[in-house]
Amino acid sequence: MLHLRDACPADIPRITAIYNHAVEHTTAIWNETVVDEANRLAWVRERQQAGNPVLVAVTAAGDVAGYASFGPWRVWDGYRHTVEHCVYVHPEAHRQGIGLALMRALIARARAEGKHVMVAGIDAGNTASAALHRQLGFEETGAMKEVGTKFGQWLDLVFFCLTLDTRPTPDRDAE
Repeated sequence: MLHLRDACPADIPRITAIYNHAVEHTTAIWNETVVDEANRLAWVRERQQAGNPVLVAVTAAGDVAGYASFGPWRVWDGYRHTVEHCVYVHPEAHRQGIGLALMRALIARARAEGKHVMVAGIDAGNTASAALHRQLGFEETGAMKEVGTKFGQWLDLVFFCLTLDTRPTPDRDAE
C-alpha cells in the first residue's frame, strides 16, 4: 500500500538518496553535483515556505519511494498561473505506479490552487518520463536542441504542458 503526504524532515535522507541517484546515474536532472541532506532540507523548506508542495510516496514499510514538487515556472508576474514540476522515484521502485500516483496528486494540488498550466521539461532521451506525461494528458509543445550537457554528451530538452482548467481568462479576483 502506498501513502502520499507532504514531506517532513524525517524524509530528507531518502529524498537526498533519490535525488543523488538521479544526479549520478540519469539525465532526469541536468545537475552533476551530489548534495548533502542539509541541501535537500533547505530545498524542501524553501518550497514549502513559498507555498509549494513537496509530496512523498511512502510504502507500507515506511520507506519514501519517491517525491514530487512544483514551483514557479518563471519569475515574472505574467507566469504566475503556470508551474513547473519535478518527480523522482527511487530506482528500486521504478515501474510500480509511484510516479503516476505522485503526478496525479501533484496535478490535483495544482488545480486546487488555481494553477492554469503545468510544465514538464524532459530530456529527449527519457522515453519513460515522456510516456508517463502523455498518459496524464500532457502534450509535447516544443524541443530545444543541445541546450544541456551531461555524461559528455549534448542533451535535448522537450517541453510538455498540461492545461489544468478550462477558464478562458485569468480570474483576477483569485490573484
